[in-house]
Amino acid sequence: MSVSHWFAVRRTLPPRTRRFTGLMSFLLPLLIWSLLSYVPWIWHPQVAITDPGSVSYLRPGMQLDRDAFAAAAARAHEQGRAEPVGYPANPIYLPAPHEVARAFYTAFTDAPVRRSEKWLHESLWESIQVIFWGFLLSSLIGVPLGILAGTFDFISRLFEPFVEFFRYLPAPAFGALAVAILGIYQAPKIAIIFIGTFFQQVLVIANTTRKLDPTLLEAAQTLGARNPALLFRVVIPGIITDLFRDMRVLLGWAWTYLIVAELIGTSSGITWFITQQARYKNFDNVYAAIMMIGIIGLGTDLLLAWLGRRIFPWQKAAHNG
Repeated sequence: MSVSHWFAVRRTLPPRTRRFTGLMSFLLPLLIWSLLSYVPWIWHPQVAITDPGSVSYLRPGMQLDRDAFAAAAARAHEQGRAEPVGYPANPIYLPAPHEVARAFYTAFTDAPVRRSEKWLHESLWESIQVIFWGFLLSSLIGVPLGILAGTFDFISRLFEPFVEFFRYLPAPAFGALAVAILGIYQAPKIAIIFIGTFFQQVLVIANTTRKLDPTLLEAAQTLGARNPALLFRVVIPGIITDLFRDMRVLLGWAWTYLIVAELIGTSSGITWFITQQARYKNFDNVYAAIMMIGIIGLGTDLLLAWLGRRIFPWQKAAHNG
């Protein structure tokens, strides 16, 4: 395939090319990360000490900037004393890919060093529960309200102006209020996920509902359909595939609110794990935990996409056509 076909406007790539480009979207960042980590002359602004020589304030394994290392080595040389020895290194906050890969394994196999710390899987499970309940509660109210607002102008005028106003209010601003009302444990965290997704959910689903082909409604009304029949037999079946896609996107928004939600009340979840590991400079564990969130989120989205193709097989046929 020529390069011009890759950039053809709104033309779908062949399956093999799509899989290759999808794989490259992950391999390219990994390649850049590897170059920064393993090729000394690309970045490596610090020096990791292997032998402090005669410099009293240096220790093996310590890292310092190149200029500071060069100055210390120059002073030792001028005084005729043993010079420190080290090798180029990146700052501690950028571990190499193999170190993060090792942390993926050890976070599940090695017991936490400190009593205040939790296993990674325990922190992940707490966070997943917060996401699940917060998004479930917002969906139970937001989805029906969005469909009604997109179908009936009265419902739209009654609710959407306030929803439009409220969606601009940052969800974390309600943290103190949520703690005062709901306590310090999981409930206020769930409330923040609810606030962060509910109002967006209503507007997105209402807009999706309005995109339904009006000729379908006109045909149903011509055949004598009333409001309940229009809603349950025309509107909902007509938007169900787009509604499912919207819910996948909105679930991703719920994950973006997780970090600020878990800062409210008691410390728990993956946010507490990341904070603890960063405090003790275990940045390999920090990266592993952050990437684990992405893996869970992407895995959930791919699972929902696969489920959507099974539940709505006509959608795939329409795209192929």
